Amino acid sequence: MGERALRGTRLGATSYENDRNTDLAPRQEVSYTCPKGHHFDVPLAAEAEIPATWECRSCGAVAVRVDGELPQTKKLKPPRTHWDMLLERRTIEDLEEVLNERLAILRAQRRKSA
Repeated sequence: MGERALRGTRLGATSYENDRNTDLAPRQEVSYTCPKGHHFDVPLAAEAEIPATWECRSCGAVAVRVDGELPQTKKLKPPRTHWDMLLERRTIEDLEEVLNERLAILRAQRRKSA
């Protein structure tokens, strides 16, 4: 058998190429600190947009860039409830009328079954 024969390996399972004669993409290291005091660096591509926050590797909290400022919190509008959406379609008087109609139907059904 030849010197370079690959016996006992699965095809595609492992790459046998080496890193010689390859140029890696330019990178930059960005430092982050979480509220619990964990400090870590994240390697990013040089042309990548640097995020203001990153999940801490140790505890999972939101870490902030060391040299950056805190991100602005967005104003969130309150979630719309079913009641809010219902009031967009009907008035209180309409809802009371529908309720009285449904109660009358239910009372009539109870009288028939009793």
